[in-house]
Amino acid sequence: MPRIALISLPLLLALTACGSPHPDEQAAAVARSQAAAEAAAEPADPALAAPAVDGSCDETQAQWVIGKTMDDAQLEQARGDAGAETVRSLKPNQVITMEYNGNRLNIDVDAKGVATAARCG
Repeated sequence: MPRIALISLPLLLALTACGSPHPDEQAAAVARSQAAAEAAAEPADPALAAPAVDGSCDETQAQWVIGKTMDDAQLEQARGDAGAETVRSLKPNQVITMEYNGNRLNIDVDAKGVATAARCG
């Protein structure tokens, strides 16, 4: 009989260890998990955060540029009117990045520097 008791004791301990956690342990684990998820979602340094792509640019407010020869002051004025974070002037056949940025105003100009379109993106 003592042999059976020696064999069954470790088996009993192993099965007991596989039981569900106590409610306090489970609540603490959930809280740690949520805190880790929130910390991962927020950058440590706000200056390093990527700019929001929320589409705050409103191209309709910059349509006045069409037909005008663009200079830096007019580009900046159009950017402000559209509520865009950035502005760029795009010349014919110019190599550009194609990523969409809802906070950027693009001003298409012809070979003479006259604006032909204003659009966000």
